[in-house]
Amino acid sequence: MKKSAIDDYAQHNTTSVYTIAEIFPMLPEKLSTDITSLNYKADRLAIVIEMVLSVNGLLRSYDIYRAIVRNQAKLAYNSVANWLEGNGPMPQVIGTVSGLDENIRLQDRLAQKLKALRHLNGALTLETIEVHPVFIGDELKDLEIDSKNRAKEIIEDFMIAANGATAQYLVSKQFPSFRRVVRTPKNWDRIIELATERGSMLPKEPDAKALEQFLVSAKAADPLHFPDLSLSVIKLLGSGEYVVQLPGHSTEGHFGLAVKDYEHSTAPNRRYPDLITQRLLKAALIGSPIPYENDELEVLAKHCTEEEDAAKKVERQVEKSAAAMLLESRIGDQFDAIVIGAGNTGTWIRLMHPPVEGRLESGFEGMKIGQSLRVQLVSTNVELGYIDFKRVMP
Repeated sequence: MKKSAIDDYAQHNTTSVYTIAEIFPMLPEKLSTDITSLNYKADRLAIVIEMVLSVNGLLRSYDIYRAIVRNQAKLAYNSVANWLEGNGPMPQVIGTVSGLDENIRLQDRLAQKLKALRHLNGALTLETIEVHPVFIGDELKDLEIDSKNRAKEIIEDFMIAANGATAQYLVSKQFPSFRRVVRTPKNWDRIIELATERGSMLPKEPDAKALEQFLVSAKAADPLHFPDLSLSVIKLLGSGEYVVQLPGHSTEGHFGLAVKDYEHSTAPNRRYPDLITQRLLKAALIGSPIPYENDELEVLAKHCTEEEDAAKKVERQVEKSAAAMLLESRIGDQFDAIVIGAGNTGTWIRLMHPPVEGRLESGFEGMKIGQSLRVQLVSTNVELGYIDFKRVMP
């Protein structure tokens, strides 16, 4: 409930923070891990976004309503993805629920159609490198890449579609909405340079479809190093932010997803913007007054953007400390790396393996984002998460 003690708690936190060491939930733990979580064989209150799609992924119609849902099977991304991709057997639990196998295959087919349609409209093909820790007992032994797969894409593509339907619904009811936007990139000139370095031409003005064509060709030409290019492009695109779209007005949209109507609505137990959106939806569904003043939403949008940026900094800081701990015994070793940041605060690189970031303390003159180089580990500081390298000249 708005203005309750729990709401104040969630608004203060704004988002759950996910670190290698520990998860810090936005809501109190009992709510986060139980009452608002889709636990196996448990009835849960939910808002359902029911969508009718054409065979090519176009949204034909949608309906939004409140319901009680029950999770009938506990599945794991990797085992489901291996089955869908033909690399493993069907997870045994799927066979215990009548019709679930075909239902998941249908979801997979639709998700791929949704993804293909978005990319046709200019959504960007990007592969970021996310890592998870490998422990033996209490000792950190490695950081492994957590790759995307078809099972994860089902969730991702359905969430994007549901977020779009939610935004359209609030517009139709003349309600304000809490949008997530990634603005047209200001660093387009450097993105053009990245393309030119790889033998491709991009137009002088930002063009998502042209950038997507370049990314697809770059991935086909060099799939091994494509995540490095993706990381460079993401840095140059800039971070997203929350904005308020008022009735009769429009926002810039999400450049990377090539969608105009986009807001976060599917995770109200871990993101405060989603909780705001669900309150707006519930009010719109029953014809109640808008639960927020416009000025109040503007303040919350700024607050949520700032706190989400702060949460990401914490997550990166803990990841850097874990990486420093992993590398502290390897002072003097050399690694292949890529430049991921260059500015007044320094030049930053990411190793190819293990996939960790650090600062280039010497040899950075003239280096640009996306440039490959060889580096030597100079020092680490686990407490501060510092990892310093110097450039090794060929």
